[in-house]
Amino acid sequence: MFAFIEGRIVYKSASLIYINVHGVGYELNITLQTYAKIQPLEECRLYTHVQVREDAWVMYGFADEEERATFRQLLNISGVGSATARIILSSLTTDELERAISTEDSRTLERVKGIGAKTAQRIILELKGKLIPGKNTSAQSAVIHNTTQEDALIALVNLGINRGMAESAMKKISNASALTVEELIKQALRAL
Repeated sequence: MFAFIEGRIVYKSASLIYINVHGVGYELNITLQTYAKIQPLEECRLYTHVQVREDAWVMYGFADEEERATFRQLLNISGVGSATARIILSSLTTDELERAISTEDSRTLERVKGIGAKTAQRIILELKGKLIPGKNTSAQSAVIHNTTQEDALIALVNLGINRGMAESAMKKISNASALTVEELIKQALRAL
């Protein structure tokens, strides 16, 4: 519905922000990670997720697309609602969450308020290989050397292919640096 909201910040707290966009005030629920990024700003752009419920329309704002995509992945997990997803993303950065999932570190997830052992295991099981590590994470594979290969890997993961399987399929492709993104994806799909 709304891809992003950009405007002047009228009010901000650790969990809520009001943004004035040409005279219309939008209330957005935010995470602590987003709050830390926008705290010194007077104007900002937040990527949004709108949740329509019987009793209300609730808008969530995120400082970057990666955090919004992670929030949406968390919402797809049974037993994880918007409040829990927001608490997770307030407690852990997207890189920390991706690292915990890729290493199957359920203890890190269990330290988040409201997450028990079963929910932590469910999150790991359902998101393993689905989250794309950020640019600064150490979990990123050494296989990826250019944006063409990185784009192909992201596309494969978005198609629902496990990240580890996609990376091993990419390793099998000869002359990968000379291929286009589409050719890389096709050859990787054949190599699976």
